[in-house]
Amino acid sequence: MTTTDPTAPPAPLPAAGQPSTGPLRTLFCIGVTQDFFAADDALRATVNAAIPPAFDRLGERFGLRVLGTLDDDQLMVGAATAWPWTSYILADVPDLETASEVCGIVRDTPVGDGRLWRYLRIEARVGRPLFFGTA
Repeated sequence: MTTTDPTAPPAPLPAAGQPSTGPLRTLFCIGVTQDFFAADDALRATVNAAIPPAFDRLGERFGLRVLGTLDDDQLMVGAATAWPWTSYILADVPDLETASEVCGIVRDTPVGDGRLWRYLRIEARVGRPLFFGTA
């Protein structure tokens, strides 16, 4: 695991067409599977209880900087097998290994007699900061 200062300012943007040398801008896309919706209320409660600690303190644990989150659960109902996803975490991530480790949360987190991957999907989209559309 690579660690960086999550409070450090972002690296300057490279010129258009030039490779990024700073952290990787990463969008973690998370979808709820049909197994979650097929589960009984008690199991869904167990899954819901496992998610916050699984994704807690990402900066401290993985050296990334969370830039924002979005949860579409009020307007999206049912399984998310691909885009649009149910929720998103936008972060600056030190490297691909770290992005993979964050995705591994879904592989490794125990839930009942299985793992979180049965109830959630995760995919990471990796790029660099956009050179326009600033705050």
